[in-house]
Amino acid sequence: MSEFSRTLVTSALPYANGPVHLGHLAGVYLPADMYVRYKRLKGEDVIHIGGSDEHGVPITLTAEKEGISPKDVVDRYHTMNLDAFTKCGISFDYYGRTSSPLHHETAQDFFREIEQKGIFRKKSEKQFFDPKAGRFLSDRYVTGTCPICSNPEANGDQCEQCGTHLSPVELINPKSKLSDATPELRETMHWYFPLGRFQPALEAFVNSHEEDWRQNVVNYSRTWLRQGLSDRAITRDLNWGIAVPLDSDDAAGKVLYVWFDAVLGYISFTKEWAEKQGDAERWKTYWQDPGSRLVNFIGKDNVVFHTLMFPAILLAWNEGRRTGIYNLADNVPASEFMNFEGRKFSKSRNYAVYLGEFLEKFPADTLRYSIAMNYPESKDTDFSWTDYQNRTNGELADTLGNFIKRSVDFTRARFDAVVPVECTTEEWASLGIDWPETLRQLDEAFEQFHFREAVSIGMDVARSANRFLTGSEPWKVIKSDPEAAAKTMALSLNLCHALSLLLYPVIPETCNRIHSMLGFEGTLEEQFVRGRSMVDVLLASPLKKGHRIGEKSEILFVKLDDSDIEPELRKIEKLLQQAERKEASAVEAEMVFKPEITFDDFLKVDLRVAKVLAAEKVKKAGKLLKLQLQVGASTRQVLAGIAKNYKPEEMVGKNVVLVANLAPRKIRDEVSEGMILAVEGDGGDLFVIEPSGTEINGKQVQ
Repeated sequence: MSEFSRTLVTSALPYANGPVHLGHLAGVYLPADMYVRYKRLKGEDVIHIGGSDEHGVPITLTAEKEGISPKDVVDRYHTMNLDAFTKCGISFDYYGRTSSPLHHETAQDFFREIEQKGIFRKKSEKQFFDPKAGRFLSDRYVTGTCPICSNPEANGDQCEQCGTHLSPVELINPKSKLSDATPELRETMHWYFPLGRFQPALEAFVNSHEEDWRQNVVNYSRTWLRQGLSDRAITRDLNWGIAVPLDSDDAAGKVLYVWFDAVLGYISFTKEWAEKQGDAERWKTYWQDPGSRLVNFIGKDNVVFHTLMFPAILLAWNEGRRTGIYNLADNVPASEFMNFEGRKFSKSRNYAVYLGEFLEKFPADTLRYSIAMNYPESKDTDFSWTDYQNRTNGELADTLGNFIKRSVDFTRARFDAVVPVECTTEEWASLGIDWPETLRQLDEAFEQFHFREAVSIGMDVARSANRFLTGSEPWKVIKSDPEAAAKTMALSLNLCHALSLLLYPVIPETCNRIHSMLGFEGTLEEQFVRGRSMVDVLLASPLKKGHRIGEKSEILFVKLDDSDIEPELRKIEKLLQQAERKEASAVEAEMVFKPEITFDDFLKVDLRVAKVLAAEKVKKAGKLLKLQLQVGASTRQVLAGIAKNYKPEEMVGKNVVLVANLAPRKIRDEVSEGMILAVEGDGGDLFVIEPSGTEINGKQVQ
């Protein structure tokens, strides 16, 4: 039995600037929904809160690209995504919007509370300003050449080609996306959240969950903690967002940074849910009662926002208070990624299967089952159309659907559509299914977020049920032993009922159809939300003698022909061809030589052989290694974007070619005194040029 009286489940808020795809469904929304539905079947108090993230630069970039307002963008995609989730059976208790008045009020209340405590830090700094547009530029509004890989279209926050996280001022030849003007550095002031102030508390928080959190969640969190938490800006110069709630010149034209505002949506949406329940204060029970459990479902790219940043915000609010203290998350089950036919989903390249489009052609439950059986719990997995077809036809249609329909149809045909006899406890236990152990394993799987295992348990029961019915052969036995056939059908109908419960979290619409075929009114969930648990039901055979099954029988799953998925496979082929053409164009573009130089120009470049004395990763820059080089009698520090292909220890002792007379450049708060030469291979891999020979250190490369 859980130590908590109730559970609040949240799902990561998708940006309302595009449709959700199957990768989103697999990583966050389906596992959250299965977990919530299982909790409801146990009769537990659980609510599921989600919504749209409607602020931030991605929204404004989409609006400007389409020539519409940010509100037009979020209105469109909020409606589109909620409709897709609803059709897929994602059962939110409330799905809110961060553009709502109550959310603005909630986020501003948090800002005021933390500001009044003197926790925030105000800093003046130089940021890019577009003189033509007359406004400061957020990082995504600046583009330029990457200082690491020379990609001429790097964004101000990250280079998509080499993956290096950047700041706009690190770009070479920066340009404004608003006007194509060269931006100017101007002084501006912003509020910063001092994450480092809460580092000891956050370390204790993460350490306290070392045993029950997934390893990827603990590892991501500790990586940031080892690097040391620093101040993080919580305001931006932007015209779309939540206004800084202060009446001062410093606050004019500034909004809350989306990383600060979005996670507070979980709270504001719970408030809105409570208001709709007619009890505006009820939200506090789920957020501030120690008997309540908070579970945040997210993808792995959102881990630190939910294990470090959001908890830090709540700790800042809680500091010095005796009442109104928020609970921190009890678990943050972050998934790995689901790929698509061997490649990563990519909205920017349109390489994706969008949820809404999928559900226009295929049933939601077949998708839910296929994804659940490929759930990316501890490693990346893959969605393929062939696997989807095989699971639909084999496991769902031939195993589950076939058993249900045979049981119902035979009962209707030979036993006047009623359960013919009573099943004894001994007979129910004699099916070869250890019900107490099955339910224990099922509970453990769901409570530990092992969703593939949980669904497999249900399907194993379906296989056992199919074997039992096939082996008993009631269609033959009824001629010589009607009583034995009657026992078989009574047990089979009870197995149908058991399967409707066991598989309800993953295929709810189908299980409610089974529920109806068995003669029950209403939905399965309505039977259990009032404190009744399915566990008690499954330990007995609930369909008693004389129970009348439903008036109709139906095929639960329609098999997929090759012709059904052939258009989807052709679409993939087309997408891959487009990607290959794009890659070929990129290679061709690389062959466009730079402007001609003279021999004298070339002689200005001083190339020297250097030896790597030490190497380490650069904090918060996953692609960079910081190298200490010996060049003759001197030493140099160089930052190189080679961490994807070389571990620090692999570089120590290597000879490299150094551009020795390049002006020093500051990257990620570190000074780089030159560059080393490398060759780019397939997929962007970099291979360092390694000169060989004796006594060559410091020698000039001719």
